[in-house]
Amino acid sequence: MQKRWFLGRRAVAALLFCLVLLLYRQTCRSRSQTRSRRPAGEDAFEALLQQHEQRYLQHSRNLTRRISQLKAELQRSTLELQEQNQSELEEFLQKQLRRAEVFTGEQLPNEFAVLPFESFTLRQVYQLESGLARLPVESVIGQERRNELNGALEAALHLLNQPQLRRVYSPQHFYEGIFRTERDKGTLYDLTFRENSVPDFRRMVFFRPFAPLMKVKEELMDASQILINIIVPLADAVDAFRQFVQHFSDACIRQDGRTHLTVVLFGSEKMHEVKGIVNGMSRRMKYRNVTLIRLNEAFSRGRGLDVGARAWKRSNVLLLFCDVNTRFSAEFLNSCRMNTEPGQRVFYPVMFSLYNPEVIYGQHVPSAEDQLVIRKDFGFWKDFDFGTTCQYRSDFINTGGFDVSVKGGATEDVHLYRKFLHSSLMVVRAPSRGLFHVWHPTVCHAQSSSETFKLCLQDKALNEASHSQLGQILFHQQINNHLHKYKQHNINS
Repeated sequence: MQKRWFLGRRAVAALLFCLVLLLYRQTCRSRSQTRSRRPAGEDAFEALLQQHEQRYLQHSRNLTRRISQLKAELQRSTLELQEQNQSELEEFLQKQLRRAEVFTGEQLPNEFAVLPFESFTLRQVYQLESGLARLPVESVIGQERRNELNGALEAALHLLNQPQLRRVYSPQHFYEGIFRTERDKGTLYDLTFRENSVPDFRRMVFFRPFAPLMKVKEELMDASQILINIIVPLADAVDAFRQFVQHFSDACIRQDGRTHLTVVLFGSEKMHEVKGIVNGMSRRMKYRNVTLIRLNEAFSRGRGLDVGARAWKRSNVLLLFCDVNTRFSAEFLNSCRMNTEPGQRVFYPVMFSLYNPEVIYGQHVPSAEDQLVIRKDFGFWKDFDFGTTCQYRSDFINTGGFDVSVKGGATEDVHLYRKFLHSSLMVVRAPSRGLFHVWHPTVCHAQSSSETFKLCLQDKALNEASHSQLGQILFHQQINNHLHKYKQHNINS
């Protein structure tokens, strides 16, 4: 019984073992099948990822290569555009430079079409357009204008102080300059520098065509070799001529020393006195550069200047036409030299005309030299006068000189001025700080025509005093009455 039970238990155990073994094998087969299927899917996925990655890498390389090509094309286009823009800019600048009066003059119809220059030093600007203030000289220069002029000066000094040049220039070596702005072209600056005790000048010309400043000319001028022939027509104003010779002795002989005086005398009545004045100056100053020409005919300013200019038979001399009532400094003579060039430029300075000193100063009239001051109450820029001019004899002869058939000094001057405006010469018209017209009595003849007499009175009033001063003279009685009432009111109160 026990043996049978024992065998039954062993059979059950064997059966259970077989069942477990069967289950184990089934489980192992399932796991094996699972293991054999999973790596195949992963490989396909990884292969797919690699394929996409290679595709993206290739696309990235293509994009990188394309970006590089586009950058190269952009850089090349930028350079071409810059070159084109630079070429167009240079062409524009050269066009503006050709249009402006820099190298040659522009033919103008008349004197009203002339655009004058303004002259300036380090501290002052001399201007014809005085604005509301009516100031002939601007001492307190505005910030905008100061920056503009300082920019031109700094550019000139930078070029002058190049290492290869032996001299060193500073703002103190700036002598004078002129500038003007043409609204459709730009601004022209003509600057002159000079070292102390050195006879030559450095001239720098700049042009700002509404763009950066550009240098257009630089030259060295030896002013010591330029002689000025000063021609003065004279009729019967012997006392005025005596004062002129006294001034001439100081400015032209003592200070400058490079001048020749030509006096053209009309008539013979004053010949003895005039000759005595000239000989006295020659002996006193040991000065022999004088020519005295006598014309036995009625006075004609244009005729006298024309004869005086043509009488010079030596080299091509620089001429200065003026009158006995003109005063100029040695600095003006240098301005005359610097602003003229044979075949290129003539200089028509604007003089400062002084009022009647008895009206301005009253009983305390200073010396003649101390009256040469540019102030609003002392005088005005005589911009309608074209009688004083600096020009080379060759240019004067080539334009035909004065039209002696025209009667009247002012008319003769305007006709000559217009001849230069119609030529290819550049006419430099600018106020001059060293050129003055001294007051002298004006006689209006009653026997002349009513129109001439009226014009003479207008000219006399213009040169007598300023508008304000004439008003004080005209209304002086009312002014005195008002002051008297004012004093009485203060006493009573």
